[in-house]
Amino acid sequence: MKQFLSYAVTAGMLLATANTSHAADNFNDPEEFARQREQLAMTPKGPEGQPWAQYLVGKMADTAKYKKEGPATVCFSNAGVNNPWRVVGYTNMKEEVALHPEIGNFVHVDAEGSDDKQIADINDLLAGGNCDVLIVSPNTTAALTPAVEAACQKLPVIVFDRGVQTDCPVTFIHPVGGYGFGIQGAQFIADNVKSGGNVLMLRILPGVDVLETRYSAGRRILDEAGLKVVGAEFTDGDNAKTKSIVEDYLQRGSIDAVWMDAGATAVAAVEAFEDGGYEIPVFVGEDQQDFLQKWRALNMTAIAPTYPTYQWRTPILAAVSILKGEAVPGPEWVLPQPAITKENLDSFVNEKMPPLHYTMCGCEEMPNYPKAWGGNE
Repeated sequence: MKQFLSYAVTAGMLLATANTSHAADNFNDPEEFARQREQLAMTPKGPEGQPWAQYLVGKMADTAKYKKEGPATVCFSNAGVNNPWRVVGYTNMKEEVALHPEIGNFVHVDAEGSDDKQIADINDLLAGGNCDVLIVSPNTTAALTPAVEAACQKLPVIVFDRGVQTDCPVTFIHPVGGYGFGIQGAQFIADNVKSGGNVLMLRILPGVDVLETRYSAGRRILDEAGLKVVGAEFTDGDNAKTKSIVEDYLQRGSIDAVWMDAGATAVAAVEAFEDGGYEIPVFVGEDQQDFLQKWRALNMTAIAPTYPTYQWRTPILAAVSILKGEAVPGPEWVLPQPAITKENLDSFVNEKMPPLHYTMCGCEEMPNYPKAWGGNE
């Protein structure tokens, strides 16, 4: 099973510093590209309309040996809650916990983006002996692998959002992946821009696998479609820098499409066209509210690939099933990774939600929505 280093890019931010050892990694793997492209087209298994409970890979993990009677203690070692994507996700998780009376106690420890703190957190949880199941969202892959392996010797472990370099967890929960994200956006551009058109690719940081695979997949499709990549620039996730880069390229010539490896600065990029009086080109953003609202207001030709925050509900579902001794998808639980398109845009725009609310949360029918997510009643 391929484990991916942190799917850490959310809201244009990184919780982990790029690992320089990645230089030897293959970010342009044709087999993984093909696998994720296939998964994007798969019909998911599981309850209709609940993508957080669905799965794309058919293997199941036997959990009968973990069955426990009575209320359970679920422990969660979290890499951090320090960007908007993770805030939305953690809210999802807390609200999911509240739906399950089988969970008598939910223990959350926040590593605050520190490998050392997260390792210590996991050691403390294990030493306490009170956890019946451990959920881990690793800060970085290599550093947390030994801690996860040690935990696997004592109790069932669920890893999600970011991978580790071991197959010992009962399951590793994640959406399709970086290649899938890159494919969705670039294919939309290829379908809407004529061969020879100019595409500006906006990136955040180099050397982080999920960003590199998004870029390599997008670049492959754009090249195959005969489109001209006029630039691939790093924005550092900064709105002002993003806007300046776009303005600079507009001075050099026309731009027919903008592809982004993460969309937190998408509105700034759009505003560069607006401020200069240019026609808005084909755009790839993400599922945060400010971009979706801008898209609808300007009637843009756009798409929003997602790294859905509904995935934060899934580890709780997995934990409850494991403690009942019920099989769960494993050793890999691959969730659907949908995109927001013109056809479904209206259903995801909600003026009552904060600008950086990640709308692919699967949270709209939960009892405390929208207040718990910072929305207005």
